[in-house]
Amino acid sequence: MGLPDQLTVARVAAVPLVVLLFEWEFTHHAYWATAVFAVAMATDWLDGRLARRWDSVSELGSLLDPIADKILVLAVLVVLVGQGVLPAWMVAAIVVREFLVSGLRLAAVQRGVVLGARDLGKLKTWAQAVAALLGGLAAAGALAEAVAWWALLVAVVLTWASALDYARVAPRLMRGAGHGEGAPTSTPERRHSLS
Repeated sequence: MGLPDQLTVARVAAVPLVVLLFEWEFTHHAYWATAVFAVAMATDWLDGRLARRWDSVSELGSLLDPIADKILVLAVLVVLVGQGVLPAWMVAAIVVREFLVSGLRLAAVQRGVVLGARDLGKLKTWAQAVAALLGGLAAAGALAEAVAWWALLVAVVLTWASALDYARVAPRLMRGAGHGEGAPTSTPERRHSLS
């Protein structure tokens, strides 16, 4: 297992630590949780950069990378709902989208088509991560909760815009329209999958 894959696995391993730090009440625990979350998300950028530089795309990495992102971000958002920092309906809207698009991707794979990460999908992932980061800072008392609320609203809008984008492109790809926009690719860029 190369370093990019190790960083991806480390991101998954960070999830219980981040949740524990948010829930375990000690001085500045929310700051610590937010800091660990920020470092873990930074590994997403780093593992993609290293994989492209070293041309080291692995099946494990391609599978785990987007899953690691989703688990980490969604875990923080759910914890912040439990702490009353973020509204449940917004986080629920994000979770529903993730399940729907994952189902769409699974259906595509069964037809031999891999729906690669699209630019809007990458943007929504980082919007969710920023909302989670700001939510963590709000939980720590460093920001007003309204800041996190608005950031999460932007993430919800981008999340559903991304879902509609996938829904628009997927049927054409599954009909065998070829390797056009959003089609599978074997280049190293697929390693840094943010969907």
